[in-house]
Amino acid sequence: MFSRLWTTTLLAACCGAAAQAAPAEAAVPSIRAAEAYDASKLPDDPYGRLVRYGKELTERTFAYLGPEVKDKRMRYAGNNLSCASCHEAAGTKPFAIPWVGAFATFPQYRAREDEVSTLEERVNGCMERSMAGKPLPLGSREMKAFITYMHFLSRDVPTGARVQGQGLPAFNAPDRRADIAAGAKVYVEKCASCHGPEGAGVRPGAVGSSTGYTFPPLWGKDSFNNGAGMNRLLVASAFVKSNMPFGTTHAQPQLTDDQAYDVAAFALSHPRPVKANLERDFPARWNKPVDAAFPPYVTGAPAGQHKYGPYLPLQEKMKSLRDEAAGKAAGK
Repeated sequence: MFSRLWTTTLLAACCGAAAQAAPAEAAVPSIRAAEAYDASKLPDDPYGRLVRYGKELTERTFAYLGPEVKDKRMRYAGNNLSCASCHEAAGTKPFAIPWVGAFATFPQYRAREDEVSTLEERVNGCMERSMAGKPLPLGSREMKAFITYMHFLSRDVPTGARVQGQGLPAFNAPDRRADIAAGAKVYVEKCASCHGPEGAGVRPGAVGSSTGYTFPPLWGKDSFNNGAGMNRLLVASAFVKSNMPFGTTHAQPQLTDDQAYDVAAFALSHPRPVKANLERDFPARWNKPVDAAFPPYVTGAPAGQHKYGPYLPLQEKMKSLRDEAAGKAAGK
């Protein structure tokens, strides 16, 4: 997803001199300890205030942009989640889709749009999908706060560098269809105590109080919509394996690959908000992830296989389609 930073050696070009060194890969930076991202230590100046507001928006999105805030003009989110529901620890937890390094990787090509996108556009993608709402105005204080907070988290990351712990780890999906019944058992044993027996989450306050959730809902009208990345089984499985149940880290998972795969499928088997115009996603169809479970499909496989697997045959088919497209582009 993100490009790597490569250091290049200047080659002697005069008088036919030969190259003396080959390109070497730069050291990969890592996400640092939590105190390295303590925004409270920044000066009380315009930058520091905007960073702190960005962090507040990340942790308490529902209180500023949610559907229950008093100022109806600020109701940009369609649910009462927070950005930190997925980007844990205010975007600083390794392998929990952290924002550390995100500023250094944009603009970047995005397959979903089949074009180069800005970081602001990426934020609004989340607003429309994970937050099931509408885009923020590009010049709004809130958009500037999100971008400035991401800049703060990425201060020491070279442009183009990939940070160790960025995104989600590769997930070794079982080569089978996900077992929803088995996932339901895992949910009862490992998940229901936080997210509730009906997946509705736990609120610290009354409905309408714009106080969000202590533990977010996993399905239903106040969850992410079907256009969100988390609605893809391979993405959700990777997130669950590295971050769930509460307290899990990538280094110390509590679930097996099979358990993560099945319980993620169980959660995704339930209704959630529907995003309009999903058929416009991935206009270069050969770039569409095999677990993006909405039409059109180009593999010839049934829709249920895209939602629940097995994915290996679909991945092989998509690879052949990409190779075919590349051959046509090269004029072969």
